[in-house]
Amino acid sequence: MPRPPGHGPDFEIRRQKIIDTAASLFARQGYAATSINDLGRAVGLAKGALYYYIGSKENLLIEIQSRVMDPLLARARQIAALDAAPLLRLRLLSESLLTIIFRRLDHIWVYEHDYRSLTPGEYLDTLLGQRAEFERLVTDLLKEAVEDGSFRAIEPRLATLQFLNLHNHTYQWVKPGGRWDAAFLSREYCATLFRGFGAADGDLPEVEEQAAAFKRDRPELPLDPEAEWQPVSV
Repeated sequence: MPRPPGHGPDFEIRRQKIIDTAASLFARQGYAATSINDLGRAVGLAKGALYYYIGSKENLLIEIQSRVMDPLLARARQIAALDAAPLLRLRLLSESLLTIIFRRLDHIWVYEHDYRSLTPGEYLDTLLGQRAEFERLVTDLLKEAVEDGSFRAIEPRLATLQFLNLHNHTYQWVKPGGRWDAAFLSREYCATLFRGFGAADGDLPEVEEQAAAFKRDRPELPLDPEAEWQPVSV
């Protein structure tokens, strides 16, 4: 959401902190159960001052959803467009998705639980469209893996749901700074999925060796959805 005209960088810094606090409160209490007064007390602002920064409570929900989906979808498009084997692109997409889950756990909780609270209209339609596009990117990569013989014949919609469910529920139990990081979980998740989907008549390619080489040789193409992806020839 663009910054209102006439506000300097201090305004934006304060606004971003308010969004962070709102994500934390919504994740703990639920969007519907969190009042503007709750948020005002948490950030030390009266209701009028708080509205000056956020416009409305629903704007906060829109911002939180956008912080998740905008960078993730942009990175997914870039990964899908790489001139690389579909299994490698699925592995890179997996790590990118898990990276933002680790990075923004509160936001992910709100993203998963409270998007239905958005008023029907432009913003909800945009969000649902983004979700559908992300799913299509996953489905298309799964289909490519079937076409090149890496996977057996699988039902694309069911395979997509398996991929997404395995990743998307991670926010419910993962602890940043704990035993496992995004790269480790991506490696384990993809090993489970790829072996399950794998063609019966041959071994799968060494996807982890390919992924390690990609990350080593292409540092300008980070998997972090919020990092800058340099426009280079692929």
